[in-house]
Amino acid sequence: MAQTDWRERWGIVLAGGDGTRLHPRTRRVAGDERPKQFSSILGDDTLLHQTWRRASLSVRSEQTLTLLTRTHEPCYQPLLADVAPRSVIAQPANRGTAPALLYALLRLARRAPGAARVAVFPSDHYVSDDGAFMAHVDMAFDVVGVRPDLLILLGIAADSAETEYGWMGPRAAIPGLSPAVAPVRRFWEKPSADVARVLLKSGCLWNSFVMVADITTLLALIAKRRPDLYDALDAVIGAGETAVEREAVRMLYARLGDVNFSRTVLGTQPADLAVLPVRGVDWSDLGLPDRVVHATLRKAGLGPDWATEAVTGHGRASARRRISLSRGRAKDKLLTRRRARRSVAARGFQVSPKNPVASGLGGTESSRMTCFSAVHHPPFGPEPDLVQ
Repeated sequence: MAQTDWRERWGIVLAGGDGTRLHPRTRRVAGDERPKQFSSILGDDTLLHQTWRRASLSVRSEQTLTLLTRTHEPCYQPLLADVAPRSVIAQPANRGTAPALLYALLRLARRAPGAARVAVFPSDHYVSDDGAFMAHVDMAFDVVGVRPDLLILLGIAADSAETEYGWMGPRAAIPGLSPAVAPVRRFWEKPSADVARVLLKSGCLWNSFVMVADITTLLALIAKRRPDLYDALDAVIGAGETAVEREAVRMLYARLGDVNFSRTVLGTQPADLAVLPVRGVDWSDLGLPDRVVHATLRKAGLGPDWATEAVTGHGRASARRRISLSRGRAKDKLLTRRRARRSVAARGFQVSPKNPVASGLGGTESSRMTCFSAVHHPPFGPEPDLVQ
């Protein structure tokens, strides 16, 4: 299969979420309840920086747009020193993944009418091997070059019965395509524990929310599944990005309810969805403290005290099981924590009981301490319609 021209590739990094479930952890790391993508919870770089670096392996930086939420500006502004202003799109508020993605796509379509294909990257994920993961993104670009009617989702080979992830059941592979991609037979968004165990045994895949598609195909899919949302945003977004337009967008967002892309678009099981399995790469959305523990152990063989101690209730039991599996025996936990303490201290990760701001993690102390002003929305419940 012929490789696609890098000039035809565009990228969208979604960095507008609130990350409320990890706010207690980001406060321990950064000194405030900033969204996790702006925190250095894995290594010295923020998750957003890690995502930019990963995406650049397949998409030029100058052709990558980052979708942010304006209420998070105190958190992200210090991170944009080397980012061109035209590469940043700031929505007025967080209204879920569907408005965020559609807003970025429409902006891209207006700015670069000739743009052909786009890859979408969440900004708050852990990936164990960037090169191997992005090789799958390259393959997805190649498939879309031959089949522009398809939306390719990267599906992660599951290793546990996760109830907080979306799952995909693939059909038989599409003939004549290499690499092998398969139509999506069905989606399950956050299934029950019993259903998740069946999905795991059946070889179903986690939905990474990393996707590659022809831009017109993705826009048409959203327009078909959520015509109310598409028509509303399409009517107010022009090419000029004037003050009048920004005010119109702000007023529209004020009327929007939260709209989840996985539930309202992917979950409707359109026929043009296909999945490309990703195997041999450890992945996590870092949505819960125990996943941070797991990712940290897999990344460095260590678990920082702040992450291990943060896990409570069901999360603590899950984390203990994973740590036990990773280290082999329960008695190794104490050794792991001692090694973690020495390693974390060696790289400047120190948390004082009086001042929980971690040093050496990027950004100024004043920027970290002023980031708590972000507006927090409640977690998604049942999918609401647009509020007229």
